[in-house]
This record gives sequence, structure tokens and C-alpha cells, in this order.
Amino acid sequence: MKKQFLLSLILLVSATAQAQMPPWQNPLRLAWSTDGANFDGNAIFQDSSGVPSMIHWKGDTLICAFQWFRLPQNSPTWDRVAVKFSYDAGQSWTTPTPIVVNGLPANFQRPFDPTLALFSGDSLRMYFSSSEGLPMGGLDEKVNCYSAKSNDGIHYTFEPNARVDHPSKPLIDPAVIYFNNSWHYTAPSGAPQDGAHHQVSPNGLVFSAVANIPSDNQHNWTGNFMINNANELRFYGSGPSIWYNTTANGGQWNGFVATNVQGGDPTVVRLAANQYLMVYVGKPYTSAVDELGQNEQNPRLFPNPASTFLALDSSEIGRDYAIFNSAGQRMQAGVLASSRIDLAWMPNGIYTLKVSEEAYCRFYQFVILH
Repeated sequence: MKKQFLLSLILLVSATAQAQMPPWQNPLRLAWSTDGANFDGNAIFQDSSGVPSMIHWKGDTLICAFQWFRLPQNSPTWDRVAVKFSYDAGQSWTTPTPIVVNGLPANFQRPFDPTLALFSGDSLRMYFSSSEGLPMGGLDEKVNCYSAKSNDGIHYTFEPNARVDHPSKPLIDPAVIYFNNSWHYTAPSGAPQDGAHHQVSPNGLVFSAVANIPSDNQHNWTGNFMINNANELRFYGSGPSIWYNTTANGGQWNGFVATNVQGGDPTVVRLAANQYLMVYVGKPYTSAVDELGQNEQNPRLFPNPASTFLALDSSEIGRDYAIFNSAGQRMQAGVLASSRIDLAWMPNGIYTLKVSEEAYCRFYQFVILH
């Protein structure tokens, strides 16, 4: 029975979340549409990346921010927020440039999960997830939404205090936009059926909670807002296929509309009356990740499936580690003080373990099955 459940779990994850593998295995892709629902074209936008956010800026300029995971580890391209610019409606893009956040407290996590918004003319504000210190045991309530402002899209100034702080949950994958005289903030509340946190603000700095946005287990509010017209705000989100939902006021939503794109974490801009551009997380590249953590020549972690703990080869002791779920969210991180990692608190699923030290970096996939 346990083996049958494990097989079902693997098939389910492969069928419904193959574009949600950890971001170093995935490229960001471009797709085009005349109606915002049916897209074609599948060009590579950026390798080894995730969590894109794209907006119009300064008239004809597009800017896209994303989390970049190009090896080698600990380089300027590894786990950094980077930006690219387009001056021809998305036909070509500059090379990626990692951002600089001046004034970010030294003990804060490096910014992750960026989202871009315009304010005060041509100024940009980037909202992102971070925390004071690195939470031990995975993402926890220390992870809040913060912001920084910029005039050039590359150099940002940190704005003190959290924009949104939840007392008991981590806040990741924010989406923020100004629509109909109010700023709107959303972030996934947990599992897809938990819907999304929703907060509003008059100035984009101080937010107040309103009713959560409901959802179901097929529609994950991980994605981005897009203004379709003065009376229609859209949110493009993730699921078995990328979808969007519409609202006229940010509070009442009209229902899910499926697109023809299979992927994750979409961001969409409307370039003209009948032209939409999407950047999204595409299917993973073939990589050197050990399939379910197994290497016949040198098995380095066991048991697999795991239940309450994971044991590694003793050669990994002293190295940094991080565990990511199938949506690419960091669940646990730290330094390997021993060859054993406690997993008792983590739910069933397929995970990726990253172990690294200077130029060394290795990935393993494993299953938790309680």
C-alpha cells in the first residue's frame, strides 16, 4: 500500500507540477497572445530562474525582475534577484543584471520573490520576501514582505519596516499593484485551497488586512497582477495550467479562466489592445540532479522515501544545506552539524536537497512519506 501511494504521489507531482521544480532546473519562457488566454511561442527568456515580475516602465520600456540561480554557487548570479530590460515590446532583452539593495540590514536574508510596481511617476518599488536572520527549521512567521525603491531599476534603497507582517505564517510570493485608487497586496495563504492573503493600502507602504481571497486545490495564487483596463484587474496564477481571474474592485472575483499554457508563476503585460506578453516558469531542463536521490555508484542519502529523518554521507557534514518543496519554496536551511536532518514536521511530498560549500554544489531529490 505504501509503495502504491508513493507511486501515485510521484505521478501526481509529475503531472501537475512539473513546471514547479526548484528554479535552478527551470528556464523562464516567453509566450504571446491576442486575447490573454491563448498563447503561442515558447522562447527562452532566461535560464535557471524563477519568480518573474514584469511591468511597463517609462513608456515603451519593459522591465522584468526574477530570481536567478545560475551556477556556480555563491557567485553574483546564484540566488540573486536580477532584472532585464526590453525597449522593443519584448522582442529582445538586455543581459540580466543582479540588483543592489542599499541599506538592507546586514542580518537580513537576501531578498527573494520579487514583484515590481510603479509609484510617483517613473520611480519603481520592488516588494520582496525577507526576514531578520535566517529562520531555523524552514520558512516561518519571521519571513515578511519588505520593499525598496529605485530610479534606474538596478539600484534600490531599502525602506525600513515590513510592508506586511503576518503573526503566524511566512509571507512569500507577494503580488502588489495600484488599481482604482488603492494598492492591493496578495500572497498565497498556504496550500492552493487556502486562497490568498489580501491587504490594501492608500500609499503602498502601510497595508491593512481585508478578507482573504478564496480558491480551490487547482488554483494556486502564486503569480502576478495585470491591469487589463480601467475596470478590470486580472491575476494570473498557477495550477495544472496557468489561469487568470478578474475583478472590478479587488474584492469580488469573477471566476477562473484557464489558459493553454502549462507552467508556473506567470507574469503578464498587455502591450496593446490585442497583444499580451507572458513570462512564466517553463518545464525543467535535463539536469544532473540524482533521480530521487539515488546514485548506484555512491548512494549519499537514505532512507528514500524518508519519514522522520534523512541521513547523508558523512562527507557532507559542515556544508550548507537547503530543502525546497516541489513549488521551489525553501522549507528548511542551515549548516549540516551532523549527517542527519530532522524531517518529522514536514508534509508528504517530493523535495530537493541542495548541499553546498564554496565551489561545491550538489542536488538530491527525495520523497517524504509518513
